[in-house]
Amino acid sequence: MSLADEVLDRAAKLRQRGETFVVATVVRVDPPTSARPGDKALITADGKLWGWIGGSCSEGLVRREALVAMGDGQPRLVKIAPDQAPEHLPGVVAHVSTCPSAGALDVFIDPQLPRPLLLVIGDTPAAHTLVRLGATIGYKTCAVQPGGLPAHFPEADQVIGSLDLAPAQPNAATWAVVATMGHYDEDAIEALLRYDVAYIGLVASRRRAATVLAVLAARGAGGLERVRRAADSSVGGSQEEIALATLAEIVAERHAHQRSYLIDLPPTASDPICGMSVDVRTALHTLTVGETTHYFCGAGCLDAFKLREGPAIAARPPRYNASNARIALKRGSRGPAGPA
Repeated sequence: MSLADEVLDRAAKLRQRGETFVVATVVRVDPPTSARPGDKALITADGKLWGWIGGSCSEGLVRREALVAMGDGQPRLVKIAPDQAPEHLPGVVAHVSTCPSAGALDVFIDPQLPRPLLLVIGDTPAAHTLVRLGATIGYKTCAVQPGGLPAHFPEADQVIGSLDLAPAQPNAATWAVVATMGHYDEDAIEALLRYDVAYIGLVASRRRAATVLAVLAARGAGGLERVRRAADSSVGGSQEEIALATLAEIVAERHAHQRSYLIDLPPTASDPICGMSVDVRTALHTLTVGETTHYFCGAGCLDAFKLREGPAIAARPPRYNASNARIALKRGSRGPAGPA
């Protein structure tokens, strides 16, 4: 199995676990480069990189752009070249590389975010349609019905046979719809109110919805302002049409309030020779002069700095970060980091 195939296998496992990550793929190179088209790497939310997208001149830039992409959820094309002029185009990020190899490469950054969860309570035609349509448009779907079995909801990713919703792990990316049609609306809403979900919709007529909320208020339930009548603007229609209108409402609201997540970017320093941005936490080549620590993209820039600054600097042994070296060996690259 090739390294690129292993990257894709690892990506599939991360996706199954609902983790946030980026798949970075080299799509074009202008030799000399140590990467080739099709090379891939995984970057996780903690900034760790596994795979190969080139040497030290490209790795730091790709890692940083991957973290930004995980924050805003937007894919981008990263162009790294020695004579790169900014291309003010949507989805394109240009970086100037001062790598001695003078090669260039383009890397596609594809962020993979956890799928939103559509949690549907009920065993009605509207509930089944919601689960089916939600799965079609890429939502993770969970069907909830006391006594329900997976065979009853073949399109659902998960089926819960009680109103204990903990197995679904509802959170701020969960969109919940109660579609029991009066069978146990109040109990279902009470179960949902325990969680900080993005949306709680009740499929019911206006009169029925008002009655349900009044019953819950009499029970002393709090947070009832979070409950809305699903697809409130729709009038009449079949169960399937109501489900479609409800899902359209969810999709519109989700896109209108798309969240951006803050991802901690690693601290960087400028290589004093080539000007490249170097990740301080993973830099393998550093040199401390007095109270100042200099960070280098590679051994070549470190040697050039020592030559430029004179014998007094060259006589000082460089600080080699052994722990970072161990990290590098675990990344799954073909060999030691080289030029981009």
